[in-house]
Amino acid sequence: MSRAEAEVVAQGRAVSPLWTFGLLRSELRVTFRRWRTLALLVVLAGVPVLIGIAMKVDSGGSPEGGGGGGGPAFFSQVTQNGLFLVFAALAATLPVFLPMAVGVVAGDSIAGEAHSGTLRYLLVAPAGRSRLLLAKYATTLVFCLVATLVVAASALAVGALLFPVGEVMTISGVPIGFGEGLLRALAVAVAVAASLVGFAAVGLFVSTLTSSGIAAMATTVGLLITVQILDTIPQLDALGPYLFPHYWLSFADLLREPVYWDELGKNLGMQGVYAAVFGSAAWARFTSRDITA
Repeated sequence: MSRAEAEVVAQGRAVSPLWTFGLLRSELRVTFRRWRTLALLVVLAGVPVLIGIAMKVDSGGSPEGGGGGGGPAFFSQVTQNGLFLVFAALAATLPVFLPMAVGVVAGDSIAGEAHSGTLRYLLVAPAGRSRLLLAKYATTLVFCLVATLVVAASALAVGALLFPVGEVMTISGVPIGFGEGLLRALAVAVAVAASLVGFAAVGLFVSTLTSSGIAAMATTVGLLITVQILDTIPQLDALGPYLFPHYWLSFADLLREPVYWDELGKNLGMQGVYAAVFGSAAWARFTSRDITA
């Protein structure tokens, strides 16, 4: 966004009687109109397509063939019920693709504006630094949800096209109807999006530390990789429960009958703690920072 565009945005926010809502709406519009954001969503939508085709080829066209191997139990059920491609695709994208996309958006949220020279113009609006930061974080959270739903929708379409769909067998061995299965799929998508809340706050904090959007994005993604490596080291098992990605795959418990809420609750609590800590750190840094660009 150019300086002139930023001035128009700032003026529009200033005269709006609902400037707080207008601020968020403006940030959403700018974010989702960027080619980079659209490209990220296209890539995410393509992941379930690749998984579905690979499993179709591996199964040799037979519902009983292929689909085995490691991973959550529902991977082996994709060829028998296309709805399970939603769960498989979310499990495949959550460790890397989804958080990397979120890291790009979150890392660029403040640093990108500073680098392009538009941050000062955005602060002309009466919202002030705190509300601008909140709007940036809210926009990132919306992206988390949209990105997750894009993966789920793509997987559902591909799964229905390549494989049979019908009654869903939970990983506990209890059958549920297809309608309830769809509701479980939606709940899983929401749970996956919620799992990225803490990491989004980390990215926002990193974004307030630099005026280089590329540096902020690279640092955020680097932190993601580092923390995930730490979570896999056996000698650091005691540290694992305090790392934000530790309970990411707990969404699989939504496919049990009855649902297991223990690790799901721990995951949501962990994300809340990270959001509070790093959100506060981002606010403290941004509100005390000299804005020169």
